[in-house]
Amino acid sequence: MKLNSHVPILIADDDLEDCQMIKEAFEESRLINSLYFVHDGEELMSYLHHQGKYEDMKRHPTPGLILLDLNMPRKDGREALKEIKSDAKFRQIPVVVLTTSQADEDIFRTYNLGVNSFITKPVAFDSLVQVMRELGRYWLEIVELPDGKDDK
Repeated sequence: MKLNSHVPILIADDDLEDCQMIKEAFEESRLINSLYFVHDGEELMSYLHHQGKYEDMKRHPTPGLILLDLNMPRKDGREALKEIKSDAKFRQIPVVVLTTSQADEDIFRTYNLGVNSFITKPVAFDSLVQVMRELGRYWLEIVELPDGKDDK
């Protein structure tokens, strides 16, 4: 098994406290991947398209994994997911929904839109660390991820 520590992870979440907790949970889990944060769906799409303040691809690399909250302002995670999975440039990027929602409708809808996994955010920090550890083990050690280079 190889550790994909070079895989950049993009986290789309509008809750700054949750972002900080996710960052700390990654550190506690000893995952050393670079983390990048955006706070709504429009910012997420600008990041992926390297537009505006995300133009510099060295500072804002194409992610190898996206953690996506569903309930964000301007463009919610469902709309962003639909755009990501309908765009040939991005559809191979694994998207993991990490949200407070436990609604069956959200689970079914996001899988229908092409999400790779759906995880309900744990409330307790220790539980979040465990989730990040398992998420890291699965996505960064076990599965093979695309290298991010265009095949075209």
